[in-house]
Amino acid sequence: MLDDKTLLVAVKALTESDPHLRMVVDRYGPPPLWGREPGFPSLLKIILEQQVSLASAQATYDKLLAKVNPLTPEGLLRLSDEELKATGFSRQKTRYVRIMAEAIIDGSIDLDGLSRLDDEGVMKTLTALTGIGPWTAGIYLLMIMGRPDVWPKGDLALLSAMRDVKELETIPSNEEAAVIAENWRPWRAVGARILWHHYLCERGRS
Repeated sequence: MLDDKTLLVAVKALTESDPHLRMVVDRYGPPPLWGREPGFPSLLKIILEQQVSLASAQATYDKLLAKVNPLTPEGLLRLSDEELKATGFSRQKTRYVRIMAEAIIDGSIDLDGLSRLDDEGVMKTLTALTGIGPWTAGIYLLMIMGRPDVWPKGDLALLSAMRDVKELETIPSNEEAAVIAENWRPWRAVGARILWHHYLCERGRS
């Protein structure tokens, strides 16, 4: 699991081997150790972040917390579809979070037990749930579990940043980006963090 010390070790290794990543770190410094607490609220928030802006997802999440706090699977299921819609949930995401909440309650998935699994095991467990694909599972592994060698396939901000940082003519496909990221093993997640850091700093965000 990444911590402040291992993050800097990884950044040093990557900037020594990849001059493009070194340019980002020279300009903006090492990326922050972004992270969230593991568990139901964080996974739900990542589902909200699917295919929308982070600001939009945060607004929906804040409205949900105004109705259910602390946020638990049981509390979520007590809300009607209409109440979830009023906070900003789409019909599709309402279905996804209900399925997830029910799976946690009936024991089909044990989020606490994910820490005992390797990356592939976590991916397999999470993507077995309807509404959780490789991107959502990858973000959970990277941001919440702090795994160091995860590449979140399908992240549009990463693809855009990779084009800029690697000086590509066009935004790479998911497959092309994954090939480039292979050069960053065993620190692909830190390579992703450096790209996100570039993306946010270029747009005046932290």
